[in-house]
Amino acid sequence: MQPRHPDSLGPSFIGAFRRRCGRGVDRLAGMTKWEYFTVPLLVHATKEILDNVGEEGWELVCVVPGPTPESLVAYLKREKEE
Repeated sequence: MQPRHPDSLGPSFIGAFRRRCGRGVDRLAGMTKWEYFTVPLLVHATKEILDNVGEEGWELVCVVPGPTPESLVAYLKREKEE
């Protein structure tokens, strides 16, 4: 699921958000936007996999258990290109 900028949620959401949070929502336009990627990690090739995605600009966020006890899944992010 892609993160959504508040402006994409419609005028009623923006109005309620501004009333509740003040004008700070306007700062969101200048914030860094990220894209995210998940990749299964093979235990015997973890370093190679992470080195390869790192070369493409991906930064490791966390590693969590995968669908089977012996598997892992890496969550990565990189700055989104405009």
